[in-house]
Amino acid sequence: MPKPIGVLLADDHAILRAGLRLLLDAQPDMQVVGETSDGLETLARAGELQPDVILLDLTMPNLGGLDALPLLKQRAPGIRVLILTMHDNEGYLRQALQSGAAGYVLKGAVDSELLNAIRAVARGETYIHSAITHRLLDSIQPPPAPIPDPWENLSVREFAVLRLVALGYTNGEIAEKFSISVKTVETHRARGMEKLDLHTRAELVRAAIAKGLLE
Repeated sequence: MPKPIGVLLADDHAILRAGLRLLLDAQPDMQVVGETSDGLETLARAGELQPDVILLDLTMPNLGGLDALPLLKQRAPGIRVLILTMHDNEGYLRQALQSGAAGYVLKGAVDSELLNAIRAVARGETYIHSAITHRLLDSIQPPPAPIPDPWENLSVREFAVLRLVALGYTNGEIAEKFSISVKTVETHRARGMEKLDLHTRAELVRAAIAKGLLE
């Protein structure tokens, strides 16, 4: 049978440590090898006990978890540190990971998630609480693609013809203005209206006003 994962509990709340010990010692692949209640004690006991994983609270007397983290990694680089905290804060998460933490779990996590996190970091993986992971993924999602503007699909002549139609010009007046035939005007008008998915002059006028073409 493989050696159980040795876990050091570093938290200043005795009741929480007691609950964690009961949970972890009930697992066949885990064993609590010690408990500490402040940052300085954690540094000393980590060197003595050489646990596989330290469950480290961020807020402790004498030396907080974020300050203790780089010192722990210097003194015992092989020990994996899993942050167990009440701080649901992406800033703390980034600081913890930059300082050498292997994982970050909230104290409100269900037991199964905490156990999975311990096993994951013991295997050399990085584990981040699922709720924070979802928020981080949401924050880096690319922005939605802009809705294409159908007016940009018009040719220069179609655009000019439709603008004049919206302004009230007749096909004949437009033909004279551009020195083209009425049939050509009608072709540009029909193609432009199709591209804009417009069917009447009233619809065209509303669309042109919304586009700011009649100002």
